[in-house]
Amino acid sequence: MESREAGVERLYPKIWGRMSARYYYLIQLRKQLERVIELFVKNSPHQLLADYGCGNKPYEPLFGPFVEQYIGLDLAINTKADVVVDPKGIIEMPDESVGFVLSTQVLEHVEDPTSYLKEACRILQKDGKLILSTHGYWMFHPDPTDFWRWTSAGLQKIVKEAGFEIVYFEGILSRSSMGLQLFQDGLLFKFPKSIRPLWSMLLQPFIIFFDKIAGNKSRREDACTFILVAKKL
Repeated sequence: MESREAGVERLYPKIWGRMSARYYYLIQLRKQLERVIELFVKNSPHQLLADYGCGNKPYEPLFGPFVEQYIGLDLAINTKADVVVDPKGIIEMPDESVGFVLSTQVLEHVEDPTSYLKEACRILQKDGKLILSTHGYWMFHPDPTDFWRWTSAGLQKIVKEAGFEIVYFEGILSRSSMGLQLFQDGLLFKFPKSIRPLWSMLLQPFIIFFDKIAGNKSRREDACTFILVAKKL
């Protein structure tokens, strides 16, 4: 929700700082989103984007310059939301009213992913696109809940069944690098806060190295996070 770290911290993390444990991961996530913007958003006729589960809108600086309007959708407790999503997941917006739905690290937190995706499909215009990222492997992180993890095949299946055609699919952090990320996180919170950035600095170079030697094909099959673009049918 609103407690999510600010956009500048997620987009441009520092190796020594609050987000040091996510340093490489967040950079790769930003780069993937920038690639999606270049391929699907920058020159699109669709100019209304809805950030579905927006928190404090950390990705608005990336997408905002390329759309006419960027609106946040979230539960009523989020005062930064422009449009309310009711507790049952219904968005207070008409059918086919937006060109893009952005969903970043939200799907694992919703109680009913199928309904969430179908609601995204409902508000999208014809040929509108869902831009979604969610976890394959990741530590438990309730915000306020944390229910789901996906295989690449399972995520594609649930998105297709909600009325979409997947046109782009990539993974972030390979199996070996994510194993190191989990090892880092497994010990991270046992250390005093003053030591945690140092521990992260020791592990992040190894995470980077093992990710660099992995192939793109393996990341599409087995990754810490998957990012996809899906067109409404």
